[in-house]
Amino acid sequence: MQVMMNLVLLVQLVSAMAMIGLVLVQHGKGADMGASFGGGASGSLFGATGSANFLSRSTAVAATVFFVCTLALAYFGNIRASSHNESSVLERAAAAASAPAASAPAAAQIPTAAPVVPVAASAAASK
Repeated sequence: MQVMMNLVLLVQLVSAMAMIGLVLVQHGKGADMGASFGGGASGSLFGATGSANFLSRSTAVAATVFFVCTLALAYFGNIRASSHNESSVLERAAAAASAPAASAPAAAQIPTAAPVVPVAASAAASK
């Protein structure tokens, strides 16, 4: 199971890096905006979209692989947590916090009275 999770994680990282690279290499839609105001090189304000080229299709494939890997990692993480018969992180923290408090005596933790200061000593200290 651990090998499968590592493999899915590796595929996810490669697809993320591919997506970043493909997005950075692509030509933006707003790049011809200056030409549309005076040059006439593009047909509209942001240029004609046309059909999808190789880069945009590759980006879509990398995004789909990334999304599927993310779902697979979430599924494997949920299976691993349920196979150990564990509860959530918050429930385990609450159980760990209540265990030491139950074993220690309650009377030793709470002071019963404040220390008494003699009146003569406090009056002499203020003079």
